[in-house]
Amino acid sequence: MAGRPDEESHQHAAQTIARADAIILGRTTYELMEFWCTAEELPAWMRPFRESITAAKKYLVSSTREPDGWSTELLTGDPVDAIRMLKQQPGEGLYMGGVALPLALADAGLIDEYEFVVYPTLVGHGPRLFEGLAAPLDLRLIGTTRFASGARAERCVPATTL
Repeated sequence: MAGRPDEESHQHAAQTIARADAIILGRTTYELMEFWCTAEELPAWMRPFRESITAAKKYLVSSTREPDGWSTELLTGDPVDAIRMLKQQPGEGLYMGGVALPLALADAGLIDEYEFVVYPTLVGHGPRLFEGLAAPLDLRLIGTTRFASGARAERCVPATTL
């Protein structure tokens, strides 16, 4: 993440994760998030995020990495098929982060809602979200949360679901 996370955006992320039945992470994002399971000297405003992500059921999608505990289960086989099966289970929903995994799931039509957190920062490098998408996907904005920092969280759904 190249933005400057602040108290409001951390609180928003903590609440989002707490509502999910589980979070699904690819290897790279999982390894980035592992910071939170050992983080000790955190400002008070970061602790709710650590508590939410630590408590959350997690699924790791990787062919090169095994989970190290941390309430994590490895999804084996084809990730699209595995997540399709997870979506058939009852519950409130699954939350996912990353770059490569969301691309595969978007191409398979498995994402019901997108949330993009946009920071008013230009970085000039890094991965492009959904680069290589098989076909354009029209989205409809269904909600925006604005933060005092100037960042905003935009929630969208595929236009075909409206």
